[in-house]
Amino acid sequence: MNSDEMEIIYETHKNTVYRTAFAYLRNSSDAEDITHDVFVKRFTTDITFENNEKEKAWLITVTANKCRNLFNSSGYRALISSVQIDDVNLIGETEMSSPVFDAVMKLPEKYRLIVHLYYYEEYKISEICSITGKNESAVQTMLYRARLKLKKILGKEFMV
Repeated sequence: MNSDEMEIIYETHKNTVYRTAFAYLRNSSDAEDITHDVFVKRFTTDITFENNEKEKAWLITVTANKCRNLFNSSGYRALISSVQIDDVNLIGETEMSSPVFDAVMKLPEKYRLIVHLYYYEEYKISEICSITGKNESAVQTMLYRARLKLKKILGKEFMV
């Protein structure tokens, strides 16, 4: 793979990978580190994809796995428990500075990724299952519970 191909892949998917990592970790520095690691893995792995969507799904899967690994590490948990991290205001993109996005960031970690993939990345439930390794009923249940929690957080002004 030459540098032009790498640049096209990076430019096409960098925002998706970053947003996914940020939705999982709620920390811009860690999301940037994960984004870097994901693209290093992409460019050092000899793999071809039949289309752009398959590549995007692979990148999101790798992102979710790297986030889980970081999140589950004892050093990271010790750091998070000792420091209050609130990077939501550091995000410059309009969709990531709305009351709804702020509410999504307040969800427990297990719901954030599912909500992000479903609403922000517009994946179908079956696609989320293959990305996360969860079965369809688990994803549906998590999405349902996340919606209930979002209704509580957002209040009546966001009820449709």
